[in-house]
Amino acid sequence: GAMSFVPVGATSHNPNNDAEVPNAATDGISCIDWAPKANFLVAGSWDNQIRCWEVQSNGTAVPKAATSHDAPVLACSWSGDGARVYTGSADKTAKVWDLATNQAMQCAAHDAPIRHVFWCKEKNFLVTASWDHTIRYWDGKSATPGATLTLPERPFAVDVQGKLLVAATADRKIVIVNLDQPSVAFSTIQSPLKYQSRCIAAFPDQRGFCVGSIEGRVAVHHVLSKPTDDKNFMFKCHRENNLDIYAVNHIAFHPTFGTFATTGSDGTYNFWDKDSRQRLKAFTKCNLPIPVGQFNHDGTMFAYAVSYDWSRGAEHYNPRTNHLLLHPVPESEIKSRPNQKAKGAFGR
Repeated sequence: GAMSFVPVGATSHNPNNDAEVPNAATDGISCIDWAPKANFLVAGSWDNQIRCWEVQSNGTAVPKAATSHDAPVLACSWSGDGARVYTGSADKTAKVWDLATNQAMQCAAHDAPIRHVFWCKEKNFLVTASWDHTIRYWDGKSATPGATLTLPERPFAVDVQGKLLVAATADRKIVIVNLDQPSVAFSTIQSPLKYQSRCIAAFPDQRGFCVGSIEGRVAVHHVLSKPTDDKNFMFKCHRENNLDIYAVNHIAFHPTFGTFATTGSDGTYNFWDKDSRQRLKAFTKCNLPIPVGQFNHDGTMFAYAVSYDWSRGAEHYNPRTNHLLLHPVPESEIKSRPNQKAKGAFGR
């Protein structure tokens, strides 16, 4: 079937009646991250801004601060103590933003846009991944990286969980790194998916990852497995009648249950359980793509952007249509439950 780019038939950006963060961005939302202990939320945008809100228990988001880069903000990550936010930009720099003083200072640089940043609290360093084909590691004090990993191609999707780093590159490889040895690949494998990688998420237990492609498919893969291993599998998602096929834009794990969410260019988000191989909850389709989504620290809220993802080029861009929504997550929607159907309920 033809690949399709704009959700058909949906009329509202908020058909699930989730709480909305007002004035979240004036251009596409590229990244969001929740603070590690409290309900503070940051969102970075193609408008060069990163904004911070305090989210109250009733879903009201109170604006707290904002800072900017010289080009679109593509990545954001809270420090382990929740006092600072690291930001990565198309201006080729990363900054550390101190929320108490509202000061942002450059803390990293690359030779091309920085696509991902992660604060690794286990190793006490900042991880930056750039389209210059490198991942660099910074202690926050020195102007030069403490270590560098050279990738085979540009990183299209990266995740860090504990000491596990996974990077899906433009040549459909997946580079697996043990952050105790950050400048070497522990292993490099061919992606299990035939199409371009769009997103990747490491399991909370660090035993594997889920990777999503532009062709409405996710692969569940264990790091220490053989190619024939039956615990590795794929499933289709973000498709309509298998004819309209959309990109899987983001995968986010729930912090306590090990279940996960996917968001797609079809304007939907879904909750999944990889262990019982089933979809736990499907949500009503929004009228714009969902580029990114993330659970808060205790998994009781899911923040997601409903925002143009540039998949149809500049002529379909509407600057007034960028939304940030907050979905309260009851346990019944996200907790693993026994699969009532046959083992292959996900389909292939």
